Amino acid sequence: MKSLFKKSTYILPAAMLLFACGGKETKKTTTTVEAKTSTTKTLEIEKPQLTFGFIKLTDMAPLAIAKEKGFFEDEGLFVSVEAQSNWKNVLDRVIDGQLDGSHMLAGQPIAAGAGFGRQAKLVTPFSMDLNGNGITVSNDVWSKMKPNVPTDKDGKPVHPIKADALKPVITEYKNSGKAFKMGMVFPVSTHNYEIRYWLAAAGIHPGMYTKENVQGQIDAEVLLSVTPPPQMPATLEAGTIFGYCVGEPWNQQAVFKGIGVPVVTNYDIWKNNPEKVFVMTEKFIEDNPNTAVAVTKALIKAGKWLDKPENRKEAVQILSMSQYVGAPVEVLANSMTGTFEFEKGDKRQMEDFNVFYKYNATYPFYSDGIWFLTQMRRWGQIPDAKPAAWYANTIKDIYRPDIWKKAAALLVEEGNIPATDIPATDGYKPATADFIDGTTYDAKDPLGYINSFKIGNKDKK
Repeated sequence: MKSLFKKSTYILPAAMLLFACGGKETKKTTTTVEAKTSTTKTLEIEKPQLTFGFIKLTDMAPLAIAKEKGFFEDEGLFVSVEAQSNWKNVLDRVIDGQLDGSHMLAGQPIAAGAGFGRQAKLVTPFSMDLNGNGITVSNDVWSKMKPNVPTDKDGKPVHPIKADALKPVITEYKNSGKAFKMGMVFPVSTHNYEIRYWLAAAGIHPGMYTKENVQGQIDAEVLLSVTPPPQMPATLEAGTIFGYCVGEPWNQQAVFKGIGVPVVTNYDIWKNNPEKVFVMTEKFIEDNPNTAVAVTKALIKAGKWLDKPENRKEAVQILSMSQYVGAPVEVLANSMTGTFEFEKGDKRQMEDFNVFYKYNATYPFYSDGIWFLTQMRRWGQIPDAKPAAWYANTIKDIYRPDIWKKAAALLVEEGNIPATDIPATDGYKPATADFIDGTTYDAKDPLGYINSFKIGNKDKK
């Protein structure tokens, strides 16, 4: 075990007996063996044996890498990682203490603290990645969308493809008396908000939530329903849904199976958007503060390792193992190694489709969390108007950059990351306009952000 070797060198004395017919005396030699030097500043770990959960998605990669590359072990942690059946199960098992922490939808700990769904005090000290999702439609829907999509000089679709191309298809379904159904992974998932954002930007109503109706389908032109990520391709193939928003590798799986076409990625909907987070309960962190910092250290190291291009092929091999994502290597590699395939044969360079470290990907920005709160308010999951200060105050109990900074400071001391990788921020990203509809988002003015949309709740300042 790496964590057991703390000394830089040790001496092994060995007596070698040389026998000769003349009875020469015994000669002694000393052999010096060099051992690997460890720079890890090991903390006093309160709970070394840990069990973490995840869903079979590419973006669980920091957990798999931290385990397989020995980063957890370097910190004196002995971690088991267990696949879970769905996002509700993940949430319940963390809250109930069956899991010490988990890969989780960024919206889950936020909703748990903001009054939507099951309530609990959950904490996010680490953001797992940026981007990584796509919206896929069935072959039939794509054949009807494609004539509405502009093409380049080579006849290829011009990306990003806006939902304007889908609008006449939805109208056709409506006129024939057929509901247009699409899937997303959970009501407070990035996927739900991204597909809603994409649709609403084209004037397509994805439905509202109310206190009494938590299906989110009031006045909907597109009926969105929950499907666990690994089941998305099969559900599409069965015709139960006509499209979906999901993380990888389940968009590329549709391409490989020949059952669907990804039409847009969330990198195009919101450039370098936050995706999954790592979550523990507030009580776990209060009882095990050093353990929480050590876990965060290991995950930051894993994120940095993952963002070295030369490591991506090895990462794909690890993720393909049955105990992790379990998808074929070629499917995982299609999006993990700097490319993304849309229509079969239309593979394009997309270096930042999966980001695990650069652009401060691992830092839990308050502004990212506030974006999720604005979406919950926009679609009625938070039914009552809130003052602007409520957004900032709520997220500070859930997103914990202070834990991340403690971990990062130790990694700087150890020489594992440069000090320049620690954001010089008060927890907020600068206002950004990297959305598909050109919307500018300023987390310090969340009510103004809600007011900017074509469709959704509109609070008055």
